[in-house]
Amino acid sequence: MKKNILNKIAIILLLVVAVSCKSKKLTVVNRPTKDSTVVKTNDIAERLANIRSKQVSFNTFSGKAKTKLDINGNDNDVTLNIRVNRDQKIWISITAIAGIEVARALITPDSIQVINRFQSVYLNKPFSYVHRYASRQVNFKTLQSLLVGNAIPELLNEDAKFTPEGSNTAVNGKLQDLIYKLLLGPDMKVTQTNLANQSAGQTLQVANKVFIQADTRIIPSQIDISSTAPGNKVLVNLRYTQAEFDRVLEYPFSIPKSYQPAN
Repeated sequence: MKKNILNKIAIILLLVVAVSCKSKKLTVVNRPTKDSTVVKTNDIAERLANIRSKQVSFNTFSGKAKTKLDINGNDNDVTLNIRVNRDQKIWISITAIAGIEVARALITPDSIQVINRFQSVYLNKPFSYVHRYASRQVNFKTLQSLLVGNAIPELLNEDAKFTPEGSNTAVNGKLQDLIYKLLLGPDMKVTQTNLANQSAGQTLQVANKVFIQADTRIIPSQIDISSTAPGNKVLVNLRYTQAEFDRVLEYPFSIPKSYQPAN
């Protein structure tokens, strides 16, 4: 009898824990269609300050996204579990059918490490390895910004040109050999980012759609990324199903001794 009672108590406790750990439902937000939040000024510094003030500020971010990943025509439907420690590290776990982890990555401002569990190989490269697939102006903060729908910091500079596009605002400019364009909604949220290095044959296009509220932040729930470079093309379509900010996170990563370096 006592054993049965203890079993029932254990089941109840497990149910309570499961409910309490359930992620908050993401709420779709209706973004403004008029420019009521835009600073009415021609001063570049004021315009840039206004845009920066509307970007998502955070210490940590965790998200789960159903993702279509296509690398040079090899496409897969996977789930990405993403954790970001702002300006320090990005941790990504890639799972396939039945939640089986197939790969894990740890990205820092200086390095990229990836373990491929299916092939028992690993990659350990400097961050510049990314430039095989994207412009050399892409850095750690670029990736960090794109994951939460922020403007890439380097593009918000004093040489930027502002032009209206309907109710949106276009920010155009050139950063060294990189031509860029940001499209901002009336709420100063980034809806589109275009980067092009014509001499190197590299492009990066990002579209942010269907904005949601996660905790107190507004972020895109749909992020479509297209990156091209000579001999390489990467398409990533993220659909966030979970998103949280400023939780205490862990970033477990280790390369098994039995794994071999990837070619």
